[in-house]
Amino acid sequence: MKSVPLTWLYAPGDRPDVVAKALTAGADVVVVDLEDAVAPDRKAYARAATAELLRDPQPVPVHVRVNALTGPWGPADVAALAPAPGLSGLRLPKVSSPSDVVRVARRAVSARGGSPPLYALLETALGVEHAHAVATAHPALRGIALGEADLRADLGVREDAGLDWCRARVVVAARAAGLAPPTQSVHPDIRDLEGLEASCVRGRALGFLGRAAIHPRQLPVIERAYLPTEREIEQAETVLKAAAATQGAQALPDGTFVDAAVVTAAHRTLALAHKR
Repeated sequence: MKSVPLTWLYAPGDRPDVVAKALTAGADVVVVDLEDAVAPDRKAYARAATAELLRDPQPVPVHVRVNALTGPWGPADVAALAPAPGLSGLRLPKVSSPSDVVRVARRAVSARGGSPPLYALLETALGVEHAHAVATAHPALRGIALGEADLRADLGVREDAGLDWCRARVVVAARAAGLAPPTQSVHPDIRDLEGLEASCVRGRALGFLGRAAIHPRQLPVIERAYLPTEREIEQAETVLKAAAATQGAQALPDGTFVDAAVVTAAHRTLALAHKR
């Protein structure tokens, strides 16, 4: 848990200068975007620039969001970037079925052999319906997450709360598949830091862990929202001390009931607190 990423910063693949700044912005992971952030006439350049960057290891893990696998650019992105020594993961947009993941895993061969780590983005109603099947599609699949802008359009959702069922579905599917908790989708207004913070608090309550960002100013807000508070750390320490002193379920002086599940949660809190 000590190395669990909380912040994932997107940068456009056709802007090497922006990618270079992103690598030093303090994000846990940088995601070079070849999809939505790149115009069609810049796709080939973005792919070549990203392949050049990833010829060498980078100071932070670098993932690449490739283009849609059913379109004209996605397969070429996978073929060019999967073998790159500096690649830490491929993010697959618009995944709607397990076969999408399996197809990439079979085609993509990393510099170390086998498929690189894959992360599926569920951006349609069909993708959400297949969430658990996608999450268990292949051993190379390391995570799932929502692409909320596309999903919102697909569903015709107007209010943010309309996506809560989909969010819960993805959290449960990831857990059932033994994957890490999903990260939240981006907050599109880079000036609305208060709204970002409130949304992160809501996401954490739903079971997400960390969030994607589109601007460095969002990173400290996300990290602060997802790290345990001092009160949560103190409570976790109290739980573990009580569990070490007395076997079995018990109640603390403040009324908190302590059993095996509460102890597990306390361990998770303190492991995450090491990122502070």
